[in-house]
Amino acid sequence: LKDAGGNGISVTPTKAGGWIGITDKYWLAALLPSQTEKFSFSFKLLPGRSDRYQVDYIDQTGMTLPAGCVVAVKGRLFAGAKKVALLDQYKDEYGIPNFDLAIDFGWFYFLTKPFFYALSWLYQLFGNFGVATLAFTVVVKLAFFPLANKSYHSMAKMRVLAPKLQSLRETYGDDRMRLNQEMMALYKAEKVNPAAGCLPVLLQIPVFFALYKVLFVTIEMRHAPFFGWIADLSAPDPTSVFNLFGILPYSVDFLPPFLQLGIWPILMGVSMFLQMRLNPAPPDPVQAKIFQFMPLFFTFLLATFPAGLVIYWTWNNLLSMAQQWFILKRVTKES
Repeated sequence: LKDAGGNGISVTPTKAGGWIGITDKYWLAALLPSQTEKFSFSFKLLPGRSDRYQVDYIDQTGMTLPAGCVVAVKGRLFAGAKKVALLDQYKDEYGIPNFDLAIDFGWFYFLTKPFFYALSWLYQLFGNFGVATLAFTVVVKLAFFPLANKSYHSMAKMRVLAPKLQSLRETYGDDRMRLNQEMMALYKAEKVNPAAGCLPVLLQIPVFFALYKVLFVTIEMRHAPFFGWIADLSAPDPTSVFNLFGILPYSVDFLPPFLQLGIWPILMGVSMFLQMRLNPAPPDPVQAKIFQFMPLFFTFLLATFPAGLVIYWTWNNLLSMAQQWFILKRVTKES
């Protein structure tokens, strides 16, 4: 909170209104001046203290107080939990620009906030944010169904073409250029796009990060239970394979977070492994080996993520497998 000269940071907007405050993930203290006048805002670290901060604002034009008169200055203070609906209410009621951005919705703000309201609506129906997440996943799958269906259809045809591709490798294995030409000719003749399998993953990326933000930064998700051992969807799965998921009477808190493999991260890894078995093997042997280790890598990676996100990813994998299996059976029958 200091500039190059060791002073506080000042901000002077060109438009009237605005707000200034101090926040963490769930809580906010903010000053809200009149939204019809221009103010200068400043952040300061109090001298001699490393844990005390100050925010303030001052009228840019100043005020004149004639003798015998009264001047009134009106402002508001917000101090409390950053509930999305509450911040939106104050934003609209008092005309406070960007007040909802006190919540760190991330790069995919245009998705994160609608996702939150969609989950909240589903929560009103089911009474459980975990079940709401499962229902939301189905809605997302339906929205992307046409694109994913086309992609999975190409992947199924690639799997059917695997024997022909292997034959080409055996015939032209010593001539990489000729092999690539023959493979491209086969793809063209069969109307198959070998890169189509990347589409479902690419579509999931913004959805994944937007849902991660919903689970991680909104206080409504804090301490929201699912079923069984998941008492907080915003926290990692509390179980661990290293004490047999709580059967052995000792704590594993001494382990790094990514090693505290819970039940849901393991289920996610298994579902990812099974899903990849439905996909055609990459033509490059090195690439194929890398893909074999991806489920293991994501199992350890997602062990540190909110349980709600891991549940979403697992359920999404199961739905994708059902869709892929159905398409693969149909394409195999047609061939």
